[in-house]
Amino acid sequence: MNRPLIVIYAAILLDAVGIGLIFPILPALLAEVTHAGNVAPYIGIMTALYAAVQFVFAPLLGSLSDRIGRRPVLVISLFGAAINYVFLAFAGSLTLLLLGRAIAGLTSANVSVATAYITDITEADGRARRFGLMNAMFGIGFIVGPVLGGTLGDHLLRLPFIAAAVLNGVNLLMALVFLPESREPVATAAPDGAEVRSRSFFSRFRLVRKVCNLSGGSAHEKLDLAALNPLKPFGWLFEVKSLWPLIAIFFLLSATGEAYGTSWALWGGDVFGWNGMMIGLSLGAFGVCQTLAQAFLPGPAVALLGERAAILTGLTSAMAALVIMAFATEGWIVFAIMPLFALGGLGVPALQAMATRQVSESQQGQFQGVLASALSLASIVAPLGFSSFYAVVRGTWPGAVWLSVVAVYAVAAVMVGRRGVRTTTTYQAKVL
Repeated sequence: MNRPLIVIYAAILLDAVGIGLIFPILPALLAEVTHAGNVAPYIGIMTALYAAVQFVFAPLLGSLSDRIGRRPVLVISLFGAAINYVFLAFAGSLTLLLLGRAIAGLTSANVSVATAYITDITEADGRARRFGLMNAMFGIGFIVGPVLGGTLGDHLLRLPFIAAAVLNGVNLLMALVFLPESREPVATAAPDGAEVRSRSFFSRFRLVRKVCNLSGGSAHEKLDLAALNPLKPFGWLFEVKSLWPLIAIFFLLSATGEAYGTSWALWGGDVFGWNGMMIGLSLGAFGVCQTLAQAFLPGPAVALLGERAAILTGLTSAMAALVIMAFATEGWIVFAIMPLFALGGLGVPALQAMATRQVSESQQGQFQGVLASALSLASIVAPLGFSSFYAVVRGTWPGAVWLSVVAVYAVAAVMVGRRGVRTTTTYQAKVL
């Protein structure tokens, strides 16, 4: 593997680690700065804030990298991530923690730029393999992050942030030394009309003011900020209302995933008295099972059962595991039902396969953009809902939060079972 790819994959891995490492320590961290007895709502706010900033800035950073080059955007984001983790390590108030988490969401929005970098340096027939490795880096990061955060947090609550700052600092140095530019910035007009290109690292930053419409610049230099509206993809749905049920199913399933990051650590501590390491290990085990299941089971399951039945099997398995968790009184039960959770991983890949046949080939990109936006919105809304519900039931029955997730799964299962979700026809939608 060449050096630029190592740097890019390391950045993606660290983004995922940064998301996961805070989950085991977040309850104790918020209790320290807020002195509140019930910190569940604050967890939801922090999680939603992170997702919201990422949702808004991912398209902006991607488009900015088209204009000034990939390398400066990646370097700035890595530098910002390293500084931000140091900031979080010493943040002594809720306001500062929220500010730090918002900045973390901004710097993690560089995934769109990393994806574009891989596209730049890879021939078309090799992109699938490299994007597969990129997804694997995400999976590994989500496994390593909670374990690292929980283990280090047991020794010193802010230590995970210091570790993340060091790792991002190393990645920043690697980027400065080993990461060449993969895309020249847009040409800028010289005074005599000739075209020149800004090749030096720092000269690219001088394009930013023009690109962002902060100063004069030709039309081709400027970003179309209206086109970067993250809600714009949803306008298509007003033309294709028959796809709303399918989008709603994706939204619901994405929402259920947010319950784990929002409630797992609190629930593990409240019910089993788990410390940070046990919370991290349980989340890591969950991630391992989900990753293995999604890597090896969907293909055979769809071939054996068909797409709709595979989706329903996955949803039923997840609901069964959550019902057991709701009534669990011993921590070992959670680890024992991990294979059942793994079967729950069948649902989304099978649904994705079904979704690809809902529109024509010419509109797959537009459709996938709408799905991505729906998933992002779920990651903003769902943490607020689940954390608020957990705050209500925490004093009486913490496990009830998992029954609320079962209820969301059940709605999705009913929608999948309805004939209105088509599996064999495609829609020739109007191109906007």
